Amino acid sequence: MPTAVIYSPAYECDIGPHVFPTEKFRLTLDRLVHDGLVAADAAVEPGPAPRADLLRVHTEDYLQDLEQLRWTPRTQDSELPLTAEIVRAYVHAASGTTVAARAALAAGFGVNLGGGFHHAFADRAEGFCYLNDLAVAVRVLERDRAIRKAAIVDLDVHQGNGTARIFRDDPAVFTLSLHQAANYPEPKERSTLDVGLADGVGDAEYLATLDRALERVWAFEPEILLYQAGADPYRDDRLGGLGLTLAGLEERDRRVLEGSAQRAIPAVVTLGGGYARDVADTVSIHARTCAIALELGRTGEKPKG
Repeated sequence: MPTAVIYSPAYECDIGPHVFPTEKFRLTLDRLVHDGLVAADAAVEPGPAPRADLLRVHTEDYLQDLEQLRWTPRTQDSELPLTAEIVRAYVHAASGTTVAARAALAAGFGVNLGGGFHHAFADRAEGFCYLNDLAVAVRVLERDRAIRKAAIVDLDVHQGNGTARIFRDDPAVFTLSLHQAANYPEPKERSTLDVGLADGVGDAEYLATLDRALERVWAFEPEILLYQAGADPYRDDRLGGLGLTLAGLEERDRRVLEGSAQRAIPAVVTLGGGYARDVADTVSIHARTCAIALELGRTGEKPKG
């Protein structure tokens, strides 16, 4: 089976003047099509996530707030407006990561051209995140008895605090967050493994640190790996303070995705953050991440079982 690329036009939503370019999802697909990596009609469009799937992670009261567009203590920490269009985008993104995860179990890799919304907690919004698609995908696969152990490798410049909190007491889910220490959020949550980096860390130090952290992930022997491949460790990101180059980010992606392929661990790509001064840089980073997964998928790597 070819690697599935998951995308919905619903991912691009109007959030007003904002640092978060929701058009990057569409532009990433356009780049993959332009480069001949995906046929124009080959992307799989997910429907909205079933409410029962969202309830595997999120509380009833919180989901009602989103559905009824209510500003409450559960939604007030969002840094986005709360509109039906925006909620729809997050419900589709949650579905997209679950569809990509099922595809990865079947074919080795799955790519969601969205998702990675790691600041959402079970009972509240935070940052630019309303629903934690990473957690929803893991819990749905567990419910369906498709996996017993999962790893979430979060390489966004910001700690994946919502994901860390959701899985904090769950020994079946390994959460790695490699992030800039002196950056949002504060306070941090506790992941299985947190690695806080100093401001300005560049390619060589970052990659050496990542290698050490990934050894812990590989030792855990997950049955699926969900990769939050944030583009914001880039040295020209407006919300980041690390010093990675485009080449360094590509090597980061290779170490995660090739490491998964070598160990026959199905891997899911989600895009996460990315706020470069030039949106074309963000799109280039995301497209290269996806291209690596697509290239590895064509080599015939197979998932366990």
